[in-house]
Amino acid sequence: MSPLALHPTAQDLLFREARTANTFTDEPVTDEQVQAVYDLVKYAPTAYNQSPLRVVLIRSDDARERLLELMAEGNRRKTAAAPLVALLAADNEFHQELPTLLPHFPQAKDALFADRPVREESALLNATLQAAYFILGVRAAGLAAGPMTGFDFPGVQKEFLDADHTPLMVVNIGRPGADAWFPRSPRLAFDEVVTTL
Repeated sequence: MSPLALHPTAQDLLFREARTANTFTDEPVTDEQVQAVYDLVKYAPTAYNQSPLRVVLIRSDDARERLLELMAEGNRRKTAAAPLVALLAADNEFHQELPTLLPHFPQAKDALFADRPVREESALLNATLQAAYFILGVRAAGLAAGPMTGFDFPGVQKEFLDADHTPLMVVNIGRPGADAWFPRSPRLAFDEVVTTL
């Protein structure tokens, strides 16, 4: 094994043994744990070092109830019982931060992302990429993630965001509870996915 490769136990934690959690214990998830997740995943690559991901932590009972009204029926119970719920969104005005995040090419803000449709496409792609990193970061922190896209997207945007932010997913976070995992579903084999030219 390469000295730079993760130990198989860590690979299991992030990929082979990890699955979407459907139940959680009642152990709280602290702000410090979420900050540790973010402080890890913020280093993962994006185009032009943009950082369009925004995370809204749903902690209060009022915010949780408002979100539950907008969740698909099959997701409400899981979201109601999770110790912490994170709403992940894309900031379509991410380009305002590029002079700081891309100091060697500060003009990228206007040269590449002046047009809103271009920004929206890039924000969606790169925030979704960051959302995937976020899920892996939750797993790396020893927590379980239950990402879901079964909700009223326009309703969530109206209730929790604004016109400059596009909701991506809701992620339930916590320690996995009893019967947290469904059986592992099949995956495509290497030769079904990879083509060599």
